[in-house]
Amino acid sequence: MAKATPAIEVDAGGRAVRVSSPDRVIYPATDTTPEVTKGMVAQYFADVGDGLMRALRHRPTALERWPKGVQPGIKLGTGRPGEKADAFYQKRVPMGAPDYLESCEVTFPSGRTAKEVCPTEIAVPVWCAQMGTLTFHPWPVRRDAVDLPDELRIDLDPQPGTTFADAVRVAGVAKELLDDLGMVGFPKTSGNRGIHIYVRIEPRWDFTDVRHAAIAFGRELEKRDDGVTTAWWKEERGERIFVDFNQNSRDRTIASAYSLRPIAGAPVSTPMTWEEIAGVTDPKVYNLFTVPERLADGDPWAGIDDVACSLQPLLDAFEEQGAVELNYPPDYPKMPGEPPRVQPSKKVAEHWDADGNRIED
Repeated sequence: MAKATPAIEVDAGGRAVRVSSPDRVIYPATDTTPEVTKGMVAQYFADVGDGLMRALRHRPTALERWPKGVQPGIKLGTGRPGEKADAFYQKRVPMGAPDYLESCEVTFPSGRTAKEVCPTEIAVPVWCAQMGTLTFHPWPVRRDAVDLPDELRIDLDPQPGTTFADAVRVAGVAKELLDDLGMVGFPKTSGNRGIHIYVRIEPRWDFTDVRHAAIAFGRELEKRDDGVTTAWWKEERGERIFVDFNQNSRDRTIASAYSLRPIAGAPVSTPMTWEEIAGVTDPKVYNLFTVPERLADGDPWAGIDDVACSLQPLLDAFEEQGAVELNYPPDYPKMPGEPPRVQPSKKVAEHWDADGNRIED
């Protein structure tokens, strides 16, 4: 029987964090990247500490844990009751957390509450790597105002038949729209096929307002580029870039800047300048091995906390567009003004009232 590899200590901002089984393979080698071990993941988080903490500091954060690694056959759990999964989301502070890990209470759409990890120093994400965390999912709020988002998140999600290049094109159109609105956006790769754009906002509006602003932004993008859609139902999206407005709903989160993604090659959700992202053709070249070198020349998002935009221009646009509500995620309670939760191809008009409620037989 092979002897277990001794634990190591990773220097995380001056705090030594113990990492057991550091040689455990988390990402197998690919044609272009060597294998990645658990110890390397922990060291990566320490190496990108400034940028990662800029994304996580004082934010309630869910953890995406892959304790057995990104191996063939391992899939991410969906959270269904009774489901067994080797990779899963953790929305509550894990057992055995160190005393320096702080938490923050959040309220889910169901009304239930939970205490989530709230990083205050880089040792916290490094410890989370010890628990198999690859991706951090911070809420768009700070712990001193958990019901008032300070970020608008624009998720450009390529649909079947579209490519990353299409997302790059639409990101350029989004930049022009932001400029016209007097808003400042910060783009990053998703680490997969999409692009995320973050806009810091004044924490004056609730989740519903921010979601409406995202809907308005998507509708304005549709006017400027016919390769964009805000259609919630997949059967209506076609070969277009979907603006996933529901990523701004309560308890909906996006992989943070500098998070690893559970995809072969250990790609990273990588912050960029607008000039950089316009020239990216293969987002997977930004990975655990290459991203730390970029930070040696400075973080493209170093100034993200220097500006807080008003959401009012987009809220005005939402009203001018008719204030038409769109569907919420399926696990949400039925929301005011929400359209019927049935695929358009399966909808029988006489089964639904004007408010989107099903008429029982």
